[in-house]
Amino acid sequence: MTPEEIKGFCATNGVRFVDVKFVDLFGQWQHLTRPIHELNDWTEYENSPWRNGYGFDGSSIRGFQKIEESDMLLIPDPDTALIDPAIQAPTLSVVCNVEDPVTRQPYSRDARYVARKAEQYVKDTGTGDTVYIGPELEFFLFDEVRFGSDQHSSFYSVDSDEGIWNSGAESTLSGGLNQGYRPRYKEGYFPVSPHDTQTDIRNEMVEIMEACGIQIELHHHEVATAGQGEIDMRFDTLTKMADKAMLYKYIVKNVAKKHGKVATFMPKPLFQDNGSGMHTHLSIWRNGANLFAGDQYAGVSEMCLSYIAGLVKHGKALMAICAPTTNSYKRLVPGYEAPVNLVYSARNRSAACRIPLVSPDPRQKRVEFRPPDPTANPYLAFSAILMAGMDGIKKGLHPGPPLDKTNLFDLSPEELKNIPTVAQSLEGSLQALEEDHDWLLQGGVFTPDIIETWLAYKYENEVDPIRMRPHPHEFHMYFDA
Repeated sequence: MTPEEIKGFCATNGVRFVDVKFVDLFGQWQHLTRPIHELNDWTEYENSPWRNGYGFDGSSIRGFQKIEESDMLLIPDPDTALIDPAIQAPTLSVVCNVEDPVTRQPYSRDARYVARKAEQYVKDTGTGDTVYIGPELEFFLFDEVRFGSDQHSSFYSVDSDEGIWNSGAESTLSGGLNQGYRPRYKEGYFPVSPHDTQTDIRNEMVEIMEACGIQIELHHHEVATAGQGEIDMRFDTLTKMADKAMLYKYIVKNVAKKHGKVATFMPKPLFQDNGSGMHTHLSIWRNGANLFAGDQYAGVSEMCLSYIAGLVKHGKALMAICAPTTNSYKRLVPGYEAPVNLVYSARNRSAACRIPLVSPDPRQKRVEFRPPDPTANPYLAFSAILMAGMDGIKKGLHPGPPLDKTNLFDLSPEELKNIPTVAQSLEGSLQALEEDHDWLLQGGVFTPDIIETWLAYKYENEVDPIRMRPHPHEFHMYFDA
């Protein structure tokens, strides 16, 4: 809708507020709310918030400005306007771009700006005109979560009536009587009700998503016990899909809250069960034709193979952005369908880069990059995945032969020693990014400032606090030493 159309839409639907949202550097949605007249009571576009924006304190946002340069502007994007699905009063939700109030230039640390630049880079290089992204975000729905950490104690506890560990407990779903149907560890993919107790909740999430313009293809229970689920969105262009990924998480969390549950996109909340990933499918198109379709291995093109080679080459550094938490590396271990080996294959889900063979249709040809998880900032993660592949295309790289013959997790140490892997920790991924990031700077898509800010924040606020704190399990192992 145009701003004028939005004004009429608000009048027709009795909209009383406008909620303006933007993403911080690390992927958290932030917002402020104003009465709707603060958006619509302007006679000239040039003087309206659509052009001049709303001011905010950038120094209070993670990864943004210093206190002496804190003033920033939020510029609403009318293409993102919709009725907010989680606010009681009729409220228009609009996603914003961030600008510098002095230069009126896009803010270099605005992740949405990075995504827009990544799409433009593909056009500027003549590689293609459209990038399609299709992420698979997984999540858990728990009934309760408790955690705490201070100088002398640390603990966490998550609980779910659907968790197999509650097979001997009183049920919260059947009047206190335990009826016994619970997915066992690693067996949640995907039995019907009564094992799957959350179909109706996921149905409600899907209905709200579709009402908000997110086309959904399917949903199901995932592999883990205790309410692990997945809702698959139909692919879209890069920036729009990042917008949708943020809205997806917002809807999942708020529908869970409505039903007295709590949703988490934390990659590994349960020990010895599958974690939550964000397998990301990507293809590049020109003039309506899929440039990843061809006559090479698994029906892909030379360009697609070069793209895969870029993912393999920069895979370790990519994880600093695509698996950006210390908890991410509790998921990225062999044996839990989390691909740690930087190789490619058709069909084989133990490879980091997979070419799905669900259809011979050339329009379906794409690469699925499997190591990312949903704690990633989608604007930065999708952009970084694209830029790694673009570097492979630019340099004409080839990924070598595929590894099809076996489950990579079953290979011997001798067979594995020459296969590249992702790092085993966030610290290792950050070190890889420090050493290997020139490909992100191509076309000015990422900037040295973003990378330096990212690295400094992650080391200081995530790596060091985990490194310096005693772990509860260390008491189990070492207290009687």
